[in-house]
Amino acid sequence: MSDLSLEQAIQELEQIVVKLEQGELPLEQALEQFEQAVRLSRLSQQKLQQAEQKVSQLLQQQNGEELTEFAADASDEADS
Repeated sequence: MSDLSLEQAIQELEQIVVKLEQGELPLEQALEQFEQAVRLSRLSQQKLQQAEQKVSQLLQQQNGEELTEFAADASDEADS
């Protein structure tokens, strides 16, 4: 799942929300969809944080500050 782009993850998340809002899924399928939505939400948040860090690094570079490599939290990677 981590190979999804932010846009793909959000699109899948939106589709799950529509399914859940319809209220027609059996409980077991609704729970599976909810779990998938949580994973997609975490992935999206991670990708946004990475993008924010990259922008911050680029702005620092523009201001002549030293760049440091961005490292994702180990807890974020364990959720994937």
